[in-house]
Amino acid sequence: MARTVWDSTVGKKTVMAVSGLVMLLYLVAHMIGNLKIFFGTEEFNHYAHWLRTVGEPFMHYEWTLWLIRVVLVVAVVAHAVSAYRLSRRDIKARPSKYVHKKPRSSYATRTMPWGGIILGLFIVWHLLDLTTGTVHSGGFETGKPYQNVVDTFSTWYGNVIYIVAMLALGLHIRHGFWSAAQTLGAGSRTRDRALKTTANVLALLLTIGFVAVPVGVMTGVVS
Repeated sequence: MARTVWDSTVGKKTVMAVSGLVMLLYLVAHMIGNLKIFFGTEEFNHYAHWLRTVGEPFMHYEWTLWLIRVVLVVAVVAHAVSAYRLSRRDIKARPSKYVHKKPRSSYATRTMPWGGIILGLFIVWHLLDLTTGTVHSGGFETGKPYQNVVDTFSTWYGNVIYIVAMLALGLHIRHGFWSAAQTLGAGSRTRDRALKTTANVLALLLTIGFVAVPVGVMTGVVS
């Protein structure tokens, strides 16, 4: 039964919608946590330490954090694979391009595939920068996330990579939330306007919230 559902277009769209909503919930929580950096070194570092102790003593040190990471990896892989399969199915069904030269879809819709690729590459860079410290500039310090964030956004390329990725994220969420709502049957004539407004507000708030951190470092508000 699971195989039959996955092989169908509706099944792949459902997987894509559910995995996208899981990642969206994480992004909202992640953005709120990131904004704690404006309350100072102690506040931000304490929050980072708290993430590793959530659920204690029932959960061992970092178990909850690793559980969240596993769920996110599954969501990202499911989202990417379903998006790729749907795009391949669409190409096979329509091997030649439309004759119409004027685009009928929004800019966010047309850039979804490229936005997904940009975000995928960004996730890899972000983990290597602030989780493992492999590509981190200024000397990665374990247990000092505040200083590591400041180091990253003290470089021009760190700011460019992050801000470009967050703009792509905003466009992705703007179209993705709307598509997920339609796939899961939440859309209707009476709710469509509210869903579109929600998608726009979420995209705007998340973009501003994430971009605020590098801007804060660049302007000296966070130092």
